[in-house]
Amino acid sequence: MSDELKRRAAKRALQAVRPGMKLGLGTGSTAEHFVRLLGERIAAESLEVVCVPTSEATRNLAQEVGVPITTLEHEPALDLTVDGADEIDSQLRLIKGGGGALLREKIVASASTRMIVIADESKHVGTLGRFPLPVEVVPFGLAATRRAIVSLLGARGLSTSLELRQKGNDPFVTDNGNYIFDLKLGAIDEPERLAADLSKIPGVVEHGLFIGLCSGAVIAAPDGEEILGQL
Repeated sequence: MSDELKRRAAKRALQAVRPGMKLGLGTGSTAEHFVRLLGERIAAESLEVVCVPTSEATRNLAQEVGVPITTLEHEPALDLTVDGADEIDSQLRLIKGGGGALLREKIVASASTRMIVIADESKHVGTLGRFPLPVEVVPFGLAATRRAIVSLLGARGLSTSLELRQKGNDPFVTDNGNYIFDLKLGAIDEPERLAADLSKIPGVVEHGLFIGLCSGAVIAAPDGEEILGQL
């Protein structure tokens, strides 16, 4: 059922796409549905759009299904980004990065006039933090960066449980050559403050708190789609 809900959310968001748009394409299982549906619409309608993918995986999928791609170097201002989320609250604040593409996702979303999130109902939460918060860090000075993050969380009264994301026996490496710490916080009562504090730590490249970027969301449930904000 969850996969069908993701597809329904993606299909609803596709209605926001107009000819001539410059689009940002998200990463993850829900965003994959959007990319495939966009490819079908391009083939059926000869829809003219150009898209910036947020990961190498999305780039490969877009090329496979006939979605024209470009880069932010060629198109630095986008009309719309459509992406999934690991969590979204009623104020359209997000946790993203479960797939490891948070840095490129945030850059692309920030370059867009609008961002629409597509998700099934399990991702809609009252308080962010049940899903581990990804923090992308440079490999150099890893132990020092970890120590600084733990110190920050302790000072904020948050859980100091964090794990270096692994892929097999080795650290997971992002498309940008960095590592990811996953912070198991349980609840984040002041996400704006935490976002600002994490960004100040040397060695932290980016974090998965997306605040002030999402303009609307499609939340799919068995009985229909809920729209948050403005599509």
